[in-house]
Amino acid sequence: MIIEFVTQPQLDFMSLFAEALKVEVVNNELQIPPAMGEGFVRRVALNDDFRLLIHRYRLKEDLVLKRIGSKDPASFISIIFYSNDEPVTLVTGEQQVQQFTRYNAMAIQIASNNLDSVITFQANTEIYFTVAGISAARLDAMLTLSRPDPLVDAITNPKGSFLFYESMAAEAQIALKQLSEPQTGNPLASFYYRVRVESLLYYVFDKLCNRQATQHSPVNKADVEKLFIIRTAVLSDLSQPPSLPDLAKLGGMSETKMKELFRQVFGDSIYNYYQTARMEEAAYLLKYKHYSVSEVGYQLGFSNLSHFSRLFERHHQQKPKKYASGG
Repeated sequence: MIIEFVTQPQLDFMSLFAEALKVEVVNNELQIPPAMGEGFVRRVALNDDFRLLIHRYRLKEDLVLKRIGSKDPASFISIIFYSNDEPVTLVTGEQQVQQFTRYNAMAIQIASNNLDSVITFQANTEIYFTVAGISAARLDAMLTLSRPDPLVDAITNPKGSFLFYESMAAEAQIALKQLSEPQTGNPLASFYYRVRVESLLYYVFDKLCNRQATQHSPVNKADVEKLFIIRTAVLSDLSQPPSLPDLAKLGGMSETKMKELFRQVFGDSIYNYYQTARMEEAAYLLKYKHYSVSEVGYQLGFSNLSHFSRLFERHHQQKPKKYASGG
């Protein structure tokens, strides 16, 4: 199933989805017909310029969401929270990359409306994401920053393209789970949803402000495609540290531009991003694949297991052996 849409403030995605499924929207909720899968899409309108769309379902066929960017950055902002356990695929241009893997650094996306994307959710996998749509003016008034921040300003006063990704910690996962719970019969339902989504927005913008950026450079569609190629290369072999000259050549960028845009979009340097992904993979192999500490260390390119243990403890606040045992 392919759903194509142009990002714009007046977009009614739920009606678009309902039409594709040939079902009706009842009380701001769409139920997936049994012949096609199970689950729901729920719409929550907090104001005319502040709304939620909660997707939670499993389909019997692939779902492709093809977003076509508008001509302008637009003053209506969509912040997407992905909490899928299964990976999904992001396609940009002719390149196809894994977007959401065990390292969930791209679990939260804040992007201007003029950037294209194609996201494919695989059949028979849990699809779970929430979209918070809010006007730039309302968001600006809500944040009330005590000091200017160039990244936040790029979002609340859009003059060019912007793209940011953040990881999602347990506190955000909990808030998302709470948002998906039905509030039928709750007279304070609107207040409930508002509190939960505002806590999520606080989480996102607290992380953006902590990046302590001194400036923001607009990104274009070509830059985005190149950054995904570079990110894919960084994560393709976690046993080998990334080579900046090779990555710059692969992406067709200067090293300086590559490093600046990578840090701006993903919130960290290329090497730190690689090390964090490396430690997340180590945690996964220890806890869920039950590899030994030495097996994990050697698989991820560590010849010195003491160094691996120290680095793992720095990231996870536990030594790898204790982490593996659930201690």
